[in-house]
Amino acid sequence: MKTVLMVAEKPSLAQSIAKILSRGNMSSRKGLNGACSVHEYTGSFVGQSAHFKMTSVCGHVMTLDFIGKYNSWDKVDPAELFSKAPTEKKEANPKLTMVKFLQVEGRGCDCIVLWLDCDKEGENICFEVLDAVLPVMNKPRSSERTIYRAKFSSITDTDICNAMNHLGEPNRNEALSVDARQELDLRIGCAFTRFQTKYFQGKYGNLDSSLISFGPCQTPTLGFCVERHDKIQSFKPETYWVLQAKVNPEKESSLTLDWDRVRVFDREIAQMFLNITKMSKEAKVESVSKKEKVKQRPLALNTVEMLRVASAALGMGPQHAMQIAERLYTQGYISYPRTETTHYPENFDLKGCLRQQANNPYWAETVKALLSDGINRPRKGHDAGDHPPITPMRAATEAELGGDGWRLYEYITRHFIATVSADCKYLQTTISFSIGPERFTCIGKVVTSPGFTEIMPWHSIPLEESLPHCEKGDLFPVSEMKLLEKQTSPPDYLTEAELITLMEKHGIGTDASIPVHINNICQRNYVTVESGRRLKPTNLGIVLVHGYYKIDAELVLPTIRSAVEKQLNLIALGKANYHQVLEHTLDIFKRKFHYFVDSIAGMDELMEVSFSPLAATGKPLSRCGKCHRFMKYIQAKPSRLHCSHCDDTYSLPQNGTIKLYKELRCPLDDFELVLWSSGSRGKSYPLCPYCYNHPPFRDMKKGMGCNECTHPTCQHSLSMLGIGQCVECENGVLVLDSTSGPKWKMACNKCNVIVHFFENAHKVRVSPETCDLCDAALVDVDFNKAKSPLPGDETQHSGCVFCDPVFQDLVELKHAAMRHPMHRGGQGKRQGRGRGKGRRPGGRLNPKKPKDKMAALAAYFV
Repeated sequence: MKTVLMVAEKPSLAQSIAKILSRGNMSSRKGLNGACSVHEYTGSFVGQSAHFKMTSVCGHVMTLDFIGKYNSWDKVDPAELFSKAPTEKKEANPKLTMVKFLQVEGRGCDCIVLWLDCDKEGENICFEVLDAVLPVMNKPRSSERTIYRAKFSSITDTDICNAMNHLGEPNRNEALSVDARQELDLRIGCAFTRFQTKYFQGKYGNLDSSLISFGPCQTPTLGFCVERHDKIQSFKPETYWVLQAKVNPEKESSLTLDWDRVRVFDREIAQMFLNITKMSKEAKVESVSKKEKVKQRPLALNTVEMLRVASAALGMGPQHAMQIAERLYTQGYISYPRTETTHYPENFDLKGCLRQQANNPYWAETVKALLSDGINRPRKGHDAGDHPPITPMRAATEAELGGDGWRLYEYITRHFIATVSADCKYLQTTISFSIGPERFTCIGKVVTSPGFTEIMPWHSIPLEESLPHCEKGDLFPVSEMKLLEKQTSPPDYLTEAELITLMEKHGIGTDASIPVHINNICQRNYVTVESGRRLKPTNLGIVLVHGYYKIDAELVLPTIRSAVEKQLNLIALGKANYHQVLEHTLDIFKRKFHYFVDSIAGMDELMEVSFSPLAATGKPLSRCGKCHRFMKYIQAKPSRLHCSHCDDTYSLPQNGTIKLYKELRCPLDDFELVLWSSGSRGKSYPLCPYCYNHPPFRDMKKGMGCNECTHPTCQHSLSMLGIGQCVECENGVLVLDSTSGPKWKMACNKCNVIVHFFENAHKVRVSPETCDLCDAALVDVDFNKAKSPLPGDETQHSGCVFCDPVFQDLVELKHAAMRHPMHRGGQGKRQGRGRGKGRRPGGRLNPKKPKDKMAALAAYFV
């Protein structure tokens, strides 16, 4: 019997697909990485009985990065990143050990069916999975086919079974186009980002952005927002005048007429028209025309339109809307949400999708009427050849989906029903009047057939006062004639919906990446989201764009990126060579980069006007070890210390608070130590600003605090305060936090595990002696007599935190505040190690083997 491995893009999708294909008759188990499950069942494959193993990845298996030394900002000239710096594929999330997991499950399999999402990114992940699995699969006979690709657009029984019966092959060209985009974005983005971040953060203290990033798509996106800001700033309002007339067709009703000239910008001419028309006391009907007009139903829904509506009407940011849409898709409520197509294929089961909605109280009547009267064929839209438009695939209730999920699902469903409804028809009546020599008009609309506006009431024709019945030559008395003074108003800041439209129009990003680029410019503090989801550029965003315009406008204009996107699409279609496109594009940007570096003074002039130099920002905190003067602590992102006398800047750990550490000095360089803390529930450790930036020992890296320093005698170092190996990560050591009393704790110097112990102890010290069982350092604990939890009212005890039964109930494992607390439960062995060296102990005897690593780790603390 053949064994067939099947791989989906997310664990939830794997479960849904396996349930459909096995008709619910499957067994499930957790994979070795704990994140992905494996669902097994037997069935037939290509006419033979087969054993199926359905599992998944969690998005991309691999990510592109530079090799080791080229990741150092200090050692590498950014210009080298364009060509010299070699890249490599690394695991996207090493903690998931996805490659090892796929190889374990793929070993001994005969065939593989790839159920990755059917877009370019999905094709790219197909080949990442194949690279991991093919070496361990059974070798095929000479011409036997072993690789299959499933194409599907929704998680429904019909679609999944249909995909299984019509398996194709993965598309190498589409995967290559994604590889090209990844490499271009990595090389171009990193080179510009590293250069401008180091240049400007070395000069200015209040930029308030930890990274001054550049992106081939991100920067033109910011450019659109700043362009609108510039129009607002340069706008000069002009005064104009409008003539307004009111007539009384009947005694108690009045009709406001619109002037055919619309407006004039000269007061005296406006006054002249007013004087002429005031001489006539009656308005004469010159013509009456009636015309039946049609408001077309919407085109089928694609990703960009969904994101526009989500932002403009539902108040959801594009990234949030996309996450909700993906969740609705994986749960089977809607079809695949990443599509550029607005045209349904001829064989699409529109009636079947509509029948699903026949019992929802919000639109049941409309749906039943459509099914009985016959549906209208949706309008012919654009067929991009990817997926059908976004369509509801099964009925849902507000209670099922809740909140934003329901609001987005409701819009998608209403939009779908509208596409198969009739157009809205209305009768437009236009009456033309003359008052003296001037012409005025009045327009009225009456709906004759509401069509799709019943299901999308926000598109309905507004109710207006009905126009009087009149004929040519009728006269009506003029009740009012006046001149209105008005002013032209500036445009408003771009909304997210308008920005999405501009990005789509200019070819910036794809339907999948547009939300990411908009989110990036918000995260980088280049724009802020104001009320109405309008994007207002910050000072930093404005100065950057103006600087790009001053040096090289093509860095910010959409033209060059749009041309690159076209080349990438040609790679996907097999019409362009991957290596040639890459080489040509990188060559263009390399020249632009060198010119940008040579001309950076132009942008610097703009920065000087808006931001303060380092020496003028921050407040004195700790003393420099070189000149013994106070260095200034700059809190604005990225927080750092600056010595204005030596003109040196020292980076610090981010996302926490920094304060002076008891005015103690580093024994190596005489710099005053500072204490970094992530809050009372997090961890804290002292660090020397100089050692943190210039590691003093070979086994240390940049960015290490005293809790990782290997100084043999310093009282703050790992050597003196390290207790034992971390209970969760492989390389970490649990280090005593000597500032944490009376709520004492030790924290891992690599991950965010925290162990609370000996609450209310007077003193906790790490002993030079080690535990016989586990090699962890022993701990000396002193309690006050009144608060001592030690047996026999003792106040002092020395023992191993992990093995000593006296300390058993005084130790509690937690995670730092940034992660959820660990569940405590189960029993098992435990591993400990003294100051990073040691062996696996025997632990306490227990006949039951723990189910997984987490249970084993938690077991000790029960």
